[in-house]
Amino acid sequence: MEFRLAQKTDLPTIVDIYNQIIPSRLATADLEPITVADRQVWFDAFDARHPLWMIEAEGQTLGWVGLEPFYGRKAYEYTAEIAIYLDEKARGKKVGTQALEFVLNQVNDLGISAIVAYIFGHNRPSLALFEKYGFERWGHLPQVAQLDGQKRDLEILGRRFD
Repeated sequence: MEFRLAQKTDLPTIVDIYNQIIPSRLATADLEPITVADRQVWFDAFDARHPLWMIEAEGQTLGWVGLEPFYGRKAYEYTAEIAIYLDEKARGKKVGTQALEFVLNQVNDLGISAIVAYIFGHNRPSLALFEKYGFERWGHLPQVAQLDGQKRDLEILGRRFD
C-alpha cells in the first residue's frame, strides 16, 4: 500500500469515494451527493502541515486520508481533524487501520500536537479503530444529527502527541 499527496486531478476521485458512503448514514452528515465544485475550497485548505493523501495499491485507488485544519483559526494550527474515507471495494480489509498508522507516523514531522476525530456514535468499527490507537473520548454530542428520521450522537475522539 502506498500513500501519496493528493493532486488537484485527484479531486473527482476523492469526491466519488466520499459520495459512496453517504447512503450508509455511517460516516458523514451529508445527506445528498456532493460535487467537485462543492469540495474545491475544502481541498485548497490542505497544506504542508495539514496534508491530504491518496491511498493506493497495485494501481488502484483505495481511498484517501487527510489531516484537515481544525476550526480555521491560527491558535489551532497544531491540531488537525482526521478524515479517512475508503472506496467500497477496500472496506473491511484493514485499509483504514493502515491509513491511521501511516498518519500517526507523520505527526511529529508535521508538527501536529493533537488530532481530533468526529465519529457518529453508531459507527462502532471506526470508534473501535481509533480507541485501539489511543484516541480517547473528548466529547459527546447527544442526538445532534438527524439521519433519515433517526437522531444520532456524535463522538469527539482525540489524542495528543506532545
